[in-house]
Amino acid sequence: MNSATMYGAIAEKLLRGETIILDGAIGTEILRRNVSWADHQLADRPEVVRSIHEDYIRAGADVLSTNSFQLCRRAFDNHFRDVAHRRHIGAVDLDERANRMLAASVRLTLEARQRTVAPRPVAVAAAVTTLEWCFRPDLAPSAEQARAEYREIFQVVKDAGADLILLETVNSIPEARAALEVANDIGMPCWISFVPDERGRLFTGETFPQAVAELEPRGVDAILLNCAPPDDITAGMVELASHAHVPIGAYAHIGRFDPPEWLFTAEYPPPRYREVAAHWKQIGKRNGGRILGGCCGTTPEHITALATLR
Repeated sequence: MNSATMYGAIAEKLLRGETIILDGAIGTEILRRNVSWADHQLADRPEVVRSIHEDYIRAGADVLSTNSFQLCRRAFDNHFRDVAHRRHIGAVDLDERANRMLAASVRLTLEARQRTVAPRPVAVAAAVTTLEWCFRPDLAPSAEQARAEYREIFQVVKDAGADLILLETVNSIPEARAALEVANDIGMPCWISFVPDERGRLFTGETFPQAVAELEPRGVDAILLNCAPPDDITAGMVELASHAHVPIGAYAHIGRFDPPEWLFTAEYPPPRYREVAAHWKQIGKRNGGRILGGCCGTTPEHITALATLR
């Protein structure tokens, strides 16, 4: 199947009201396997990344997300005073490294899909997050600058063969809108996933009814919530489900952030996580298709548990 056909199979399932299973964490799963997440391991340990994707296919995922969290030119530039300083003291390949790694993240995911037999269509979602740190909406660039940078990122992953864009851990409506406009311009399906706070709102104070009003008329394919504790996701799902008309979904993190890595905790083993996800599915029943997966700290075992909710 080509990209349009592969995503079309997922979209048809959502239209029929079926539940789609997204994969779980990539970065924290690399850490859990006692490998450093430095450089995303796309170049040094590609077999580790590929094997994680393969494990998620075997666990029952319908959609695989690429190992590309915060892979963009800006993420490298932010380590330096300015571009001249980067070119003066930085590695010589930083001008093209982000795009090369983005393409590699898609390629490894496609290779995993090709190598692993699944009795269902499996789509590859290019995972892209906010241009600045995902928990800091105050750092966001202007809409014009965001569109320019997302255009570069989205074109790279489209050319590499991704089936859709998964813009995740989004913290403001304006940046979501700018990215969606670019996805529309280049002809890529786009799911947008926001990070909710404990009140079920965006970090800016914006509400999910406002997000729905902005994004649905602009053709967003699905609206999700991610990278927050399960209780915060539940609060956000209540707000989102009562207003959305497109498919919705959720994938929480479990554990705690211990910069620069992740602290694994035992509060949500797979059976308990499945119970919470079943509640999210019930909340979203009026929206037809639901999308369920896992964020930081979740494992293939968590996705195996979620796959029983189809």
